[in-house]
Amino acid sequence: MAKQMKHQQFQCCYKNWVAQQQLDLDELLQTLTNYPTDVDYLQLITKKIVSHFENYHNSRAELAKHDGPSFLAPSWGSTFENSFLWIGGCRPALMIRLVYALCGSHLNTHLEEFLEGVRHGNIGEISSLQLKRIDELHAKTIKEEDKLSSYMATLQEKIAGEPLVLLASGCKGEGESSEGEVVDKAMDTHAPDLYNVLLEADKLRMKTLKGILEFLTPLQAVEFLVAAKKLHLSLHEWSTRRDTRMGITQLLGGNNPSSSGDPPPET
Repeated sequence: MAKQMKHQQFQCCYKNWVAQQQLDLDELLQTLTNYPTDVDYLQLITKKIVSHFENYHNSRAELAKHDGPSFLAPSWGSTFENSFLWIGGCRPALMIRLVYALCGSHLNTHLEEFLEGVRHGNIGEISSLQLKRIDELHAKTIKEEDKLSSYMATLQEKIAGEPLVLLASGCKGEGESSEGEVVDKAMDTHAPDLYNVLLEADKLRMKTLKGILEFLTPLQAVEFLVAAKKLHLSLHEWSTRRDTRMGITQLLGGNNPSSSGDPPPET
């Protein structure tokens, strides 16, 4: 019963985060509409959104102490979302790829104006110096990702080794064992390592996000955050609908309800 209550807390933490993302997106869009040239306000809202990311990471870090593996393959996430997870969340380098995509998209949309010398200061007008710094951040992030991926692979090899492999070999049937307590203890032994790698991955995600925002202008930073929120919320809604359409939600006991009855934000 206690474990079930913990799992409900895990699920609640994620659902609250999805709801917070929607609130943040609404505020960011209002900012772009009402204060696109107010540098102080743009910086203030960016700082506020970053603090929400930090609060979420801190909350789930506290919860993950009780069961780190659950956050690496969350049952409360929709299946399509989970297929993109890297150590419990978004791959940090994808945030930088989003910057590249936004630059190209904005430039293509306003190419005629750009050629005529019209400037809006948006994310499509990233300077060569900004791009150089983002490229350097991209290279560093990939190296750190590779280190964590390698460490994760090492943990997986350990899990496949003793004592689990010996216990599995001695089972009379699939998953059956007369040494239930020994099996549980062996699995619990690996849980702290998985928890620690989750923390390191979250630190890298936070470090990458702050690095990106540091190299963008206040307006560009807000535009980037809008795009990131839209991407996450849209993917969540679309994947949840897909699970419902394919009957996966019912199979999982209805653990993946849509965050709202509204359509996903336009990308």
